Amino acid sequence: MRGVTETLAVHDPTDGRVVGDAPTQSREEVQALATRLRAAQPAWEALGPKARAEHVGRLRDWVLDHQDELVTLLRSESGKSMPDAALEAMGIVDVMTFFAGKAESALADESQRPHGPLTMGKQLGVRRRPYPLVGIITPWNFPLTLPVMDAIPALLAGAAVMVKPSEYTPLALQRMVRAWNEDLGAPDVFALALGTGDVGESVVEVSDYVQFTGSTVTGRKIGVRCAERLIPCGLELGGKDPMLVLADANIERAANAAAWGGLVNSGQVCTSVERVYVESAVYDEFVDQLVERVRGLRHGPSATDDLRDVGAMANANQVDVVERHVNDAIASGARVLTGGRRGAGPGFSYEPTVLVDVDQDMLVMREETFGPVIPVMRVTDAEQAIELANDSPYGLSASVWTSSKDRGLAIARRLEVGAVNVNDVLSNLFAFGLPMGGWKRSGLGARLGGEDAIRKYCRSQAVTVARMTPATELAWYPYASWKTKLAGRIVRLSAARDLRRRLGV
Repeated sequence: MRGVTETLAVHDPTDGRVVGDAPTQSREEVQALATRLRAAQPAWEALGPKARAEHVGRLRDWVLDHQDELVTLLRSESGKSMPDAALEAMGIVDVMTFFAGKAESALADESQRPHGPLTMGKQLGVRRRPYPLVGIITPWNFPLTLPVMDAIPALLAGAAVMVKPSEYTPLALQRMVRAWNEDLGAPDVFALALGTGDVGESVVEVSDYVQFTGSTVTGRKIGVRCAERLIPCGLELGGKDPMLVLADANIERAANAAAWGGLVNSGQVCTSVERVYVESAVYDEFVDQLVERVRGLRHGPSATDDLRDVGAMANANQVDVVERHVNDAIASGARVLTGGRRGAGPGFSYEPTVLVDVDQDMLVMREETFGPVIPVMRVTDAEQAIELANDSPYGLSASVWTSSKDRGLAIARRLEVGAVNVNDVLSNLFAFGLPMGGWKRSGLGARLGGEDAIRKYCRSQAVTVARMTPATELAWYPYASWKTKLAGRIVRLSAARDLRRRLGV
């Protein structure tokens, strides 16, 4: 049996240095952790949404007071640039404030009006009760944002939460969860399960609801196991997000958006711009401006350059994927206008890259690259761009660029994705009132979505209360023909919408 004293080393992707370690847990230890969390959950639920929101508010304040510490940990374990790490540390503050403000309204009891005479004498309502233990499994690209986006709504719902972070990036989250339990002395309902994939499997086995973010391959396995256990799950999986640039677009803005949307966090964003379709009339102008932007970006493994634009990648495996996609494209006729090589130095990085002369059959246009590569394809018109954008097994998000808002909205309606940004990029990620979910192989369910983000971690309980309490009811025993006829007439009178059927003639 593996003990908690065993650890996994955490490396800085910029240079490979060991910057920390995290204890690993066995299947038995995950089970014991689940038992502990379940024991504390009823009292947490009994606090009510207002008191739970106050605990979340105290965690938010702690994050504000310890931002520099969290940013340092984020950078050391993920290789992020300083601006990307700072944006993540501040973004989770906004998440906590937003959802804490929604908790009471999201969980308020609802009343329903009786729809007909058979329920006329009843008081009807809906209550929401949390799943006792929510298991959350997150990847390495956003070590704080993704766990917080899921854990905070679940905690506010009244659930206990167990998070399994990536073994590559556990440090910043580990510090925040320790603050919840030790610095703030909050109830024992928020904990980490640390380790590799086998720990994630254990989390699935002990949870009542599983929220997973990661690859489609792993997500499919988790979905199957949850179905076998008859528990619900939410899955945010892969993406191959298209950008459609029409001839009437603001090309300067579109080029700036493509550079940032494709390269922010080294392209390691689920909704990164992963393929660009540009109408022929503005193709050359767009490509020229995009290449100019990308060539001017500061990048490389230097950990002392706090102002570098594009940071390192999370691990060697992901650099290998990027290199394979770029090499496949070059072998099939694509041209590299800038970048196209592994970064210099001992760490994990890839140069910000723009590819042209690509076609729809290349790996870089079909498989999720998840790296700092922007492939640009010329199309004849908007119809071809829409057709190619939809020609994908993925459907996470997309963007449309045009001077006509109405045209942009009309095209958005035809795209087979869970979110569309018109003349903007990645902005739906910051709109917490909107659902964030994928179509097709990009997932099941959604995170965010205002009050629905909290309600998804609850079970609905229907409640009826008899307003009048006679000794018996019309539908109860003993049966009698007059009762049956009377009940039938009552239903006819209330349900039928024409006189003949109401009278039964």
